[in-house]
Amino acid sequence: MIITVVLKSKIMPSIKYTILFGIMLLSQICLSQTTDELMLYRQDFKSISANNTVTITSYEKNESHFVYVGGFGGLDVFSLNKEGQLTPVSTHELYKKEGPARGMVADNINGTDFLFVANKHGDAIETFKILDDGSLEQVSLTLDTEETYLGTAITLQVVHMEQASYLFIGGLEETPGLSSFKIEDDGKLTHVQSMPDNEKIHTDGIIGMFTHKIKGKTYLYTGGFQDNGVSSFRVDEDGRFKNINNISDNTTDRYLTGAYPVTGVELGGNYYVIVGHRHHKYYDRAGSFIKNKDFVYHGDAVSVFKINKKGALVLHFTLKDDDGTKLSGQTRIEIVSVTDNEAVLAVGTRDDASIQLCKLDENGILSPINYLETGFSIYYGLRSHTIGEDNFLIAGSNRFDLHKVAAYKVAPGIDRSERVLRHIVNLKYKEEATEAELDDAVETFLNLKDEIPGIANIEWGINDSTEGASKGFTHSFILTFNDEHAREVYLFHKAHLDLVKKVGPIIADVLVMDYWTKAN
Repeated sequence: MIITVVLKSKIMPSIKYTILFGIMLLSQICLSQTTDELMLYRQDFKSISANNTVTITSYEKNESHFVYVGGFGGLDVFSLNKEGQLTPVSTHELYKKEGPARGMVADNINGTDFLFVANKHGDAIETFKILDDGSLEQVSLTLDTEETYLGTAITLQVVHMEQASYLFIGGLEETPGLSSFKIEDDGKLTHVQSMPDNEKIHTDGIIGMFTHKIKGKTYLYTGGFQDNGVSSFRVDEDGRFKNINNISDNTTDRYLTGAYPVTGVELGGNYYVIVGHRHHKYYDRAGSFIKNKDFVYHGDAVSVFKINKKGALVLHFTLKDDDGTKLSGQTRIEIVSVTDNEAVLAVGTRDDASIQLCKLDENGILSPINYLETGFSIYYGLRSHTIGEDNFLIAGSNRFDLHKVAAYKVAPGIDRSERVLRHIVNLKYKEEATEAELDDAVETFLNLKDEIPGIANIEWGINDSTEGASKGFTHSFILTFNDEHAREVYLFHKAHLDLVKKVGPIIADVLVMDYWTKAN
C-alpha cells in the first residue's frame, strides 16, 4: 500500500508532523495487518527419484531459479518459475548411491557456483558445480579421516571471510564435532580445524548452524541435538574457530532438548538466533539412538536468543506451543522475509506435519500467524525462496511412500469463513476396464471417507448428459472439505495414494477441479 500526500507550506509545522506521523502509523498498521494474515497456498507438487526428502535448498543463477532436493540415493533438480511451478531438470546419484543428502548449501565461490552436499551415510562431502541449466557436475569428493568429523555429516554452513570462504561441517552419532574446511576456487576442500565434541560444548548432533557478522566479527552458532543445547563460536579470518559460550536445556524457560533447527536475523540493530527442537520424547527412549535418556518433557517451544556484545547467546524469549499453533517436533525454521523491524518465519514440523508461520519483531518477540497442515511430516526438508516480490516455501516429506516435493506461496490470507471446498474428480476409464474393476474403483473411492477424517462428504454419479460434450468422462466424484488443511491431508494421505496406484492402470484420463462455495 502506497500513500502519497502533498503538504502545503502554509500548514503549521505541528499539524504537518501530526499528519506525517499519522501516515506512518497507518502504513505500519496496514503492514502489520497484512503480515498477521499471511497464509500458505500450495502452487505445485512433483515426484522425486530419491526415496525420501530430507534436505532442500535453492539457488538463483543468471536470473533463473533452481531447487535441489536430496534424499536417499540421489539428488533431484527442479527449476522454479515466478508462479511457483516446479519443472524437473535432472537427477544425480550420490557417492556409493548412499546418502541421504543432508545439509545442502549452494553458494558462489570466486565467480563459480557450487552445491555442497553432506552425504550422511557415505561419510563424505560432495561438491558439485552448478551448470547454467541448474544441473550438477561433481568436482570434488572429501572423505572422512581420523582428524576430521565428517562421519554421519548432516549440516553445512558456508562462512565468507575477507580473503577466503570456509565450509563448516557438523556431524552426528559416532563422530560428533565441528570441522572447518577452506573452499578452494575449484570447489575442493582443504582441512583447517576440527574440534571434537566434549562435555562442555554442544556439537553432538549439529542439525542446525547459523552465522552472524557483527561489527566486523564473525560468529557461528550451533545446536546440539544429542547434548541438548546451543553453542557460540568466534570464527577468525583464517577459518579457525573458538568456543565463546554454551547454554544447556532446563525444565523451566529453555526448550533445547533435541535442539534441531537454528537460524537468525538482524532487526533494528538487534541480532537474534532462533532455535527449534524435536524433543527426545518423540523418539523411543529405550532405543539406542538417544544417548542421554535422562530427560524431562516440559513442552514444545521455539527459543529466541539475543546476542550480547561478546557474541554470546542470551535467552530472550520463548514461543510456547498450544492448541492454536503447530510446533510439535520442529525440524526446520526458515526466514521468509525481513523488513527493518519485522521478520516472517516458517517452522516446519515432523510431528504436527505442518508449516507454522510466525512473526518476529525488532524487540525479539515471536508470535504465531497462521499454519497449514501439509499432509506430510517435514524432516529438515523446508526452504524459503524469493522471486521478485513473491515469497515461496518448498517442502518435502521424509515418508518413503510419498516421493513428493511441494511448492507454496506465502500471501495474504483469503477469508473463507462459512465456506466449504468442493473437490471434483472426473474419470475416463480405459475401454478394456471391466465392470468388476469399475465397481471396485468406485467402492475404493467411497471408502476414503472412512480412512481420511478431513473428508466431510463424498457423493458420486455416472454421467447422464445428453449434450455430447462430456468427452468420454463417465464417473464424477465430489468431495467436500471444510478447510485448506483437510484438502492437503487428503492429497498426500496414504489411502489416497493407494487409490491412485490401484485404479491408475484402468484410467484413460482425469479432470480435477476445486472451488469454494457457501456452506449449506
